[in-house]
Order: sequence, then structure tokens, then C-alpha cells
Amino acid sequence: MSDERLEKCRYRKLCGGCQLQHLSYARQLEEKQKRMEKLLGQFHEVLPIIGMEDPLHYRNKVNASFGYAEHRVICGNYVTSTHEIVEVPGCMINDEKANEIIQTVKKLSVRLKISIFDEDALKGGLRHVMVRCSNLNEYMVVLVTGTETLYKGEQFVRELVKAHPEITTVVQNVNRRHTSMVLGNHNNVLYGKGYITDQLMGCHFRISAASFYQINKRQTAVLYRTALNMAHFTGSETVIDAYCGTGTIGIIASREVRNVIGVEINEQAVRDAKRNARENGVENISFYADDAGSFMRRMAKEKKKTDAVIMDPPRSGADKKFLDALCILKPEKIVYISCGPDSLKQNLHYLIKNGYQVEFIQPVDMFPYTEHVETVVLLSKGNISSKKVHVDFSLKDIDMSGIKTGATYDEIKSYVKKNYDLTVSSLNIAQIKEKYGIKERESYNHSKKQEPKQPKCTEEKEEAILDALKYYNTV
Repeated sequence: MSDERLEKCRYRKLCGGCQLQHLSYARQLEEKQKRMEKLLGQFHEVLPIIGMEDPLHYRNKVNASFGYAEHRVICGNYVTSTHEIVEVPGCMINDEKANEIIQTVKKLSVRLKISIFDEDALKGGLRHVMVRCSNLNEYMVVLVTGTETLYKGEQFVRELVKAHPEITTVVQNVNRRHTSMVLGNHNNVLYGKGYITDQLMGCHFRISAASFYQINKRQTAVLYRTALNMAHFTGSETVIDAYCGTGTIGIIASREVRNVIGVEINEQAVRDAKRNARENGVENISFYADDAGSFMRRMAKEKKKTDAVIMDPPRSGADKKFLDALCILKPEKIVYISCGPDSLKQNLHYLIKNGYQVEFIQPVDMFPYTEHVETVVLLSKGNISSKKVHVDFSLKDIDMSGIKTGATYDEIKSYVKKNYDLTVSSLNIAQIKEKYGIKERESYNHSKKQEPKQPKCTEEKEEAILDALKYYNTV
């Protein structure tokens, strides 16, 4: 993968957003690997970091701030730790279409003479624009204003959508506060449903203006599959999804365990999680609006048990109250997804002192060209290292040895159509079963030896069929 495109960015030193832009992507991965080994190598071997095939234009959430410079409207990124705006018309890590939409918003604001928010006086119109996109190519535009209504709002939205038909919803968010937070508390839907829908690992999720959702639109499935493969669930477990947010990983994990308990302190996020579960037809998951630490303490006091806890805390890590409750509840496994390596190191020290041991450490590069690293860690109460655990997200490396052959071809086709909107043939299914050594029933048609003219299953269909086979192993 060539880095030539990114090296042409003229704004690196001013913007400060891509701290590692001066390095080739291969060197970035080397540097991140060294950092993780230095920080976490004392606990266990750090597996090789999982990078991206194409590390550009991966961000599915893009923010731009508006202001004036020499009496002209500008929009772009804040310089690190300041409120000084640097215009970056074509950021190389943002979704390309999102970059285009932001430039159209700027042009329309100038032509329609929409006022720009003054942070000192706390008055004015357009303050920020946020663009969110999904794997289904739906785009949401959030116009953050300091006014209750958007001047010439109907005309603005009409021309914006005409210029970019891929926009499925436009939302006005009102934020008059003196704050570094982009969004305020009030939303007004100007066009569409007020949300977009994303497809992830066979499930669908609504994304609203304030929803927490992983930023990297291509690498999220890699992160979640790594975590679930590392957990090596058998289908009989009760799992707590702490810091569950809108329920994303818990809903995905529900296909591989007996039941999931999601806990999240944000009540709106819990309402979204319950809706997501309903829309995905998931019945073996329940959500609670509560502090995860307090919830686990009550479970322990009532002598209730859980087999595993999946935790994805904020960058600052889990606090002592949460860790104490976790150690009191004593799940056999902890799957820790971390976006803060330094806080992860502190939390691991605490958990080890309280009887846990680290079994696997797998860094995943979710933020190429920046210093950030996501890491998945498996901890256990007993030694499980001898068990066969796959942590690389590769269709060639997924362990299929435990798959049952109980699902019919029609069931597999139906699952793939429903969850991936793909049509697969009996030949496709037979090819994948043959590839992974899955024994066929006598009534099934075996795929013949591949000949040059015989169509091969695409990688997209292969992933969907594998997911269907894993799903039917849990029923």
C-alpha cells in the first residue's frame, strides 16, 4: 500500500491530527507494536498488531468547525488543544464523500448568508457540521447551530440533498454553551428519519447524532471478531456486556452464548440498545440502565454468577469501583477491549493482583496515521492458554472444526439473505464447506473438483456463509 497520497497533505504540522503521518504505514505498525510490547509485554506476549490493507479514508464520523478568518468563512479542524481552525478541505483519513459534503455545506452557508457562531459572544448560526456514514452508504448530516432555527433552513437542506443524494437524513443540533463538546442536547430533524442504519457482522444498528459507534468503518468487524474468537465461547455462557452503549458487541455475541446482560449508565443508550435487539430479532439479551460496578456488586450479593464479562471502557480505563466489583463477581473470563493502552496497563496490574492472569494480548490498528491503538486482552481465573483460540480475522484462518452440519442449505441461504442481503447458491455453500473440511450429509450435493469455468464463491459471500454456519452451531 503506497503512502504517497497522504504525504501530500499540507496541513499535517498545523492540524496535528495525524501524528504519525511522517512514517510509512508499515513503519507505523512497527512503532505501535514496539509501544505495546514495552507497555504490556510484562504481562504476556503481545501478538503482532492487525493492520489495514488500505489505511486511508476509514473514518465514518467527520467533524468540522466553522469560524471567520479575515472576514471570510472557514471550516476545518481545531489545532490540537486550541480553538484555532485549520482548513483541511480533503482530509485523507476521513470518508471521501463526507469531505465533499462538508465543502458543500461551507459553500451553501456563504451563498445563503447564514451567520457563523461566535464562541466569545455565544451567538450566531452555524457552529459545526458532523457527517456520519454507514456501510450501507447512508449519510447523516448534523448541523450544529447556536440558534433554535436554521436561517433559510428549508432551502439549505433542499440544495444540500440535491447536491448529495446519498444523504438520507439531516439533523439540526442546538448548542449555545461555552464548551469544547460538539453537540448540544436538543435535536431537530430537518430531513429523513433522524438516523442512519449500519450493517455489521450480519446485524443492523441505528446510528443517531449522539450514538457511540466505532469510528473505523472497515476495521470494527476485525476488532469484534478478534474479541469473540479470543473468548472462545461454547454457547452455554452467561455474559455481561459492561459499558454496553447501544448494545453492538453484546448483540453480535448473543449468537455465540446462552444469554447476554448489557449494562450501561446512559438511559438513552439503553433505549437504543433495546430497540437494536428487537430489530435484529435477538431474544437472549437484556439491558439495564445502571452503573456496571453497582450492578455486578448486587449480582455477587445475590449469589448470581456470570461466566464472562466483556468490557469496553472509555480511554481513561475502568475505575477502582468497577474493578473491585469485577473481582468480587469473579467471572471465569474477562474480555477487555481497550482504546487507552496506558490505562489498560494500570487496570491489568490491578486484576492480576486480584487473581487473574493474562492469556492473550492482541493490538488492532483502528486509527492509522494517529498514535492511538486499540487492544483486546483476554484474562482468566485459570490457565486456558492450552485451548485452541483464533484471534486473527481472516477467512482462511477461522477455526471451523466445531461447526455442526445440522443447518440445511435453505436455512443457510435464508440467513445470508436476511442478514447480508446476499443471494448464495448451493454450490457456494458446498464450496465453503469443502474448503473448511466440514463433513456433508449424505443428501447434500458435494462440490466437484474446481474447474476453470466453475464460478468461485466471492470473499463477501464466503464471510456471510461462514457466519451462518457459526450461527447454526449455537442453536
